[in-house]
Amino acid sequence: MSCSRKALTCHPETPCRHVRAIATAVHREQDGALMITFSLDGDVDRLRIAPPGPPWRADGLWEHTCFEAFIALHGTPAYCELNFAPSGEWAAYVFRRYRDGTALELDQPPAISVWRGANRFELDAVVRLDGLPRILPDAPLRLGLSAVVEDEQGGHSYWALRHPPGRPDFHHVDAFALELEPAAADFMNDPAAEAGQ
Repeated sequence: MSCSRKALTCHPETPCRHVRAIATAVHREQDGALMITFSLDGDVDRLRIAPPGPPWRADGLWEHTCFEAFIALHGTPAYCELNFAPSGEWAAYVFRRYRDGTALELDQPPAISVWRGANRFELDAVVRLDGLPRILPDAPLRLGLSAVVEDEQGGHSYWALRHPPGRPDFHHVDAFALELEPAAADFMNDPAAEAGQ
């Protein structure tokens, strides 16, 4: 199975000197699963990253270090948001249009696993697309990937595939920067990201 990678960029108004880079990798499985990996390179000990614990649903995860996926069908304003915390906590929301949404309960919560080293942190999340309302597992999708990173002083940096003009806004249509094809087809590759640049 092939893997496509993309780099996240830090919003220019929220720099973080403790993070060198955040990369993502996505697999779309034929059985309706979406596998996402976030890899953070930097001085991990200078960041606030919650230790792993029991998985459960929790709101407000974006107030601390967390990783996020936004998923939409082509040609519709509706989308789903999924939050993955290093603690194993997760959240899901469904939106009819831009920021017009509600919390979402999932029959099969995301499976989250983490790995931590001195200079690297990785989070893997597996999501069932067939459990998301308004999302067709076998249809082309638009995808936004993002991260909020909290440093040891409580400051936050905001990372995304693409930032719209103005303040950080992961919900903005411009942030849905990936085209994700059905089944085993890859979405657009980024040679620079794959080369680690």
